Amino acid sequence: MTRLPHLDETALSPDQQKVFDAIVNGPRKQVVGPLRVWMQSPALAERAQALGQYARYDSVLPEHLSELAILVTARIWSAGFEWTHHAPIALAAGVPEHIVAAISLGHRVACADKQMQAVLDFAIELHRDRQVSDNTYAAAYAALGQQGCVDLVGICGYYTLISMTINTFDIPDGDGPMLPRLGTAPHEMFRD
Repeated sequence: MTRLPHLDETALSPDQQKVFDAIVNGPRKQVVGPLRVWMQSPALAERAQALGQYARYDSVLPEHLSELAILVTARIWSAGFEWTHHAPIALAAGVPEHIVAAISLGHRVACADKQMQAVLDFAIELHRDRQVSDNTYAAAYAALGQQGCVDLVGICGYYTLISMTINTFDIPDGDGPMLPRLGTAPHEMFRD
């Protein structure tokens, strides 16, 4: 049984059409992947896509920092669709290739940039440990500020919803760099 629902763009309900138009007329420009699944529940799609627009395009974090958090989330959830779409965006935004490669393997990496290190440590601990230590929070607060920490939690949470949707509905990975398949449980990742 295929889990990926079909979305007939020529037969959308009025509620679906409203959300569809908001997405294609916004910064995304297209309804792909998890957004197509959410269209089966227009009220969810409307709210989730609005949160996603904020998380990806409008948060106080610069693009390269947001993309770091997105990549950690994709790796923890082994969400291939998210990885194939966001690894190239992260690289284009200035995330060094060796950092992207380390994240893809679930390995810790040291960054000379304090903001990048703060985002990595925070996102890794939040996903892996289900909490953030006092030291990690203090470093993130110093590097990103209060709103930056709040937005970082929002980014991690939104992309967890994205990843859950990808994995539940078997959304194909797409074109781009593939996320390696690991035999490591999420709570064991990023420990080296």
